[in-house]
Amino acid sequence: MKYINFPDPELADDDGLLAFGGDLEPETLLQAYSSGIFPWSVNPISWWSPDPRAIFELATFKPTTRMARMYRSGRFSFSTDARFTDVMRGCACSAPGRETTWISPEFVRAYTKLHRLGHAHSVEVYCAEKLVGGVYGVALGGFFAGESMFSDVSNASTMGLLYLFKHLKNRGFELFDSQVLTPHTSRLGAVEISRAQYLQRLNTAIKKNCFFDDKK
Repeated sequence: MKYINFPDPELADDDGLLAFGGDLEPETLLQAYSSGIFPWSVNPISWWSPDPRAIFELATFKPTTRMARMYRSGRFSFSTDARFTDVMRGCACSAPGRETTWISPEFVRAYTKLHRLGHAHSVEVYCAEKLVGGVYGVALGGFFAGESMFSDVSNASTMGLLYLFKHLKNRGFELFDSQVLTPHTSRLGAVEISRAQYLQRLNTAIKKNCFFDDKK
């Protein structure tokens, strides 16, 4: 296995930009995520480690009354890892308020490859048997890096995220990375911690023996 010499995350600039170059091969991506680093563009590939870092606290996360009621309504159904590439493509499509996306065809190919190796995962959200939303990310030990989500109908991505939180918590995951806090993730309950705290918790989480699927 090749080893990429990533810079120390503490050397990132004020925006979190750490380095340019490298590739999006599975071993590179896994090394980056296990070091608290993630890619955010191609041509050139850029690597980031922001401070502060946005996370969801899986152990204490509690949905709002409205979210919980909608989740129980039966309007949506869910699956995991059934249509990973379709979820990525949904996330890549333009949406209101999003004129550009970092999820280029190169990203879709790279993360689909990572998915086939068992390291990248998706939650699919259906309404009347039609795919209407989803979430995808990368799992390492007890750590999950949430990459992106999409919604073709109101609240579909939020319900997918809630399903994912329950799924991860039931399997012993303890750290959910949301990268950079946005107004939307803040409303859902994301919080910020320092990069130093994040790296410490990441180091503990990736050592856990957790599985995204039902494999034991």
